[in-house]
Formats: sequence, structure tokens, C-alpha cells
Amino acid sequence: MKEFWFKNKKYGYGWAPANWKGWLVLIFWLGLNVWFFSKIDKNSHSVSDTLIGFFPAFVTSTIFLIGICIVKGEKPRWRWGDNDESVK
Repeated sequence: MKEFWFKNKKYGYGWAPANWKGWLVLIFWLGLNVWFFSKIDKNSHSVSDTLIGFFPAFVTSTIFLIGICIVKGEKPRWRWGDNDESVK
């Protein structure tokens, strides 16, 4: 059986960390975005400059996070909770 780093959420669509490897990836993604934001904010002159500069870095890192979730996680599907097997 394949070890998943990310499991499907109980409700809705998406993933949640399933073990320490998934949590490590999520914490790294969050730390990377905080670092990007602080570097961009240090050199910008307004809030709009910061947000415009941060947006491409955020989108790129999020695309990589979603890619890792697809490769290392369960196949994504919409879920309705505990009894979602009976509702298909």
C-alpha cells in the first residue's frame, strides 16, 4: 500500500497533511511565503507594490504545493463527510 503524505479532506475538495512528511511540506510552503513576503515588503514603498510583487511568488509556490499534493496524496474528489461512500 502506498503511503500518502496528504489525505482527502473530510468535507469538500482538497487535501490535509496525513503524516509528518505532509506537515513538513506545508510548513516549508508557509515559511517560504513568509520569507518571500518579508523580502518583497522590505524593498517596496506601498502596500500595492508589496502585494503586486508577492502575487507571482505566491502563485508559483502554491502551484508547486498542489503538484506535490497530487503526486504524494490521495486522488482528489469531492467528499460529503463520513457517509460519503453512500452518496456517489
